Amino acid sequence: MKRRQFLKHTFAAGAALMLPAPLLADPYRPFHRRIRPADPVRIRGRVLAGNKGLARVAVTDGLSVVETGRDGRFELLSGSRRPFVYLSVPAGYRLPLNPTGTVRFFEPIRADERGEMQVRFDLEADAASGEDHAFFVLADPQTQTAYEMGRFHAETIPDVLASASALGNLPRFGVSCGDIMFDDLSLYPEYERAVARTEMPFFQVIGNHDLDFDGLSDAASANTFGRHFGPTYYSFERGAVHYVVLDDVFWHSAGYFGYLDADQVGWLEQDLARVEAGRTVVVFTHIPTLSGNYRRNGEANPGISVSITNREALYRLLEPYQAHIIAGHTHEHEHMFEGGAHEHILGTACGAWWSGDICADGTPNGYAVFEARGEALTWRYKSTGRPEGHQLRVYPRGADPNAPHEIVANVWDWDPEWTVTWVEDGIRKGIMARRTGTDPLAEALYRGSDLPTHRTWVDPFRVDHLFYAPVSPEAGDLRVEAVDRWGRVYTGIPEAI
Repeated sequence: MKRRQFLKHTFAAGAALMLPAPLLADPYRPFHRRIRPADPVRIRGRVLAGNKGLARVAVTDGLSVVETGRDGRFELLSGSRRPFVYLSVPAGYRLPLNPTGTVRFFEPIRADERGEMQVRFDLEADAASGEDHAFFVLADPQTQTAYEMGRFHAETIPDVLASASALGNLPRFGVSCGDIMFDDLSLYPEYERAVARTEMPFFQVIGNHDLDFDGLSDAASANTFGRHFGPTYYSFERGAVHYVVLDDVFWHSAGYFGYLDADQVGWLEQDLARVEAGRTVVVFTHIPTLSGNYRRNGEANPGISVSITNREALYRLLEPYQAHIIAGHTHEHEHMFEGGAHEHILGTACGAWWSGDICADGTPNGYAVFEARGEALTWRYKSTGRPEGHQLRVYPRGADPNAPHEIVANVWDWDPEWTVTWVEDGIRKGIMARRTGTDPLAEALYRGSDLPTHRTWVDPFRVDHLFYAPVSPEAGDLRVEAVDRWGRVYTGIPEAI
């Protein structure tokens, strides 16, 4: 089966199997508003830098992808129902900005009376090569109130500023990985004010709490997001890395599920066709392609609201590349290795919905810092208000009632390339055992019908980055050492809850 046929088959099969029951139950329910047919729009334009045309820049309306010619000119046949025309900002050029600090790489499609549109994109060459660069990923800021937005301004942003300063002159950008808001989209300007303070360009991913819930279609649900931030899926390049932002939150007027629609899959196939096999490709989504929480909870299949239901189509498109997928949504931290990609599911800026300073899996509220050196990526999770080396929390014997004679270490950024050992009175005892369980501090903070006071519906999550060791009751000096995949060593000693 050819690649295009496979993608089409996967898309259709995924839709049929995973549609929510309400959609299947009443397919002929009439809409309350007529949708005007689309009119063709011919878009002619040019991409320039210093009044010189730039060749081979990708321009799209989210359906078709065209390249600029040698003089920077392009022509694109689109339609009146497509919201934006936009470009994939190439490496070597500054990211163009809105006054709010978010990246401006798009223009609304507005045709004249002849059904035509002229557009010009001006880029500025970057003095820094960008071959080495960094990016910050904030998953789920998810502010709902002035109190929560105040914490985002007072805690998260100063911490990001400090981490950015520590990188010196290394070029950098930021990504908010969805659920920027918690349903109240009137707070978007306060988010924009916050990211402007970082003095780095910010991209946005749409999340399930960033939607217009009165929208009758998936496209209509992104209207407010689009007015502030532009398209919901797009690509750009920095240094040797190709970056893609996807919209995997499919709104069906009564709820959502994780899904990449046909337009987006077709666009992505065209976008990646311009990227040489073997290169590093980083994809940002809000809903993970596949969260491991269903396995930890003993369920047979992942839920359709916490995974991309047609994820195989994405895996197949990413097969030729060194692919990393970065997501949020689940308010826990884990690494997944499915379909040939390394997926980073991040702990959140808001922790457990601003109800405490840790997520429900014990991961501190925070964000991720990635560094690209050529095509090689390194990363670390940065806990808000904590030093860079805060990568684990150790609990004393008996903190887990199911293991009364063992210490427990939560190593939230663990992946299979890490090693976790324990030391008693200066003697290294061995590798700690990884098990599934709940974090003892999360149990203390979130377990109970009246806890936590800010969000009483939060409960601890079962996670698989807990490590256990049967320590001697006579041991006077205990510590845990975690060594990551690059040989960086982190230590922790037992702390009372």
